[in-house]
Amino acid sequence: MTDTLPIGVAWLVSGTMIYGAWIDGRERRVPNWLTLPLGLCGMAFWAGRAGLPGLAWSTLGLLVGLLILGLIFAYGWVGGGDVKLFAGFGAWVGPTMALNALAAGIIVGGVMALAMMAWGGQWAKHWRTAVQAAREVITIRHPDRVAELAAARKPTLWLLPYGVPLTIGAVGYLAWAGMLT
Repeated sequence: MTDTLPIGVAWLVSGTMIYGAWIDGRERRVPNWLTLPLGLCGMAFWAGRAGLPGLAWSTLGLLVGLLILGLIFAYGWVGGGDVKLFAGFGAWVGPTMALNALAAGIIVGGVMALAMMAWGGQWAKHWRTAVQAAREVITIRHPDRVAELAAARKPTLWLLPYGVPLTIGAVGYLAWAGMLT
C-alpha cells in the first residue's frame, strides 16, 4: 500500500489520538464513540482510496493494535479503550507503521512508568509488583486468573493511563516519518 498519509489526514488522526489520550488521562477510559469511528473511518478511507487491497491493508493495521495490545489487555495490564484507540490508529497507517508506532509507544510507556516510580519514591514496591506480575504470567498461564490478580492490585498502585504513551509514540512516529510537516 503506502507508507504515507495526506498531511490533513495525518493531522486529523493525530488530533483524534491526542483527544483520546486527554480523556484517558482525565477519566482513565477512552470512549467507544471516539475509538470505533477512528478505526472504521480508517478502513473506509483506505477502501475508498485503494479498493479491496486498501481495506485489507487497513484491516491488518487495525489487527496489529488489536491483537498485540489485546493480549496485554487479557492479562489486565492495559484497558480496552487503549487497545481500541491504538487499533483505530493502525487502521489509518497500516501494519508496518502500526508496529513501529506501537514499539515507540511501549518505549515511551516504560520511560513514563520509570519516571512515575521515581517521582513517587516507591521503586521497591513497584519492582516487587512487576516481578510478581511476571511470575504470575509464567506460573499461572491463564489470562483470566492473571487479570483478576492484576485487578486486585490496582487500588494500591499509581496507574499509567496507557493511551497517553501510545499516543505519544503514534504521533511522534508520524512526526518522525515526516507526515505532519
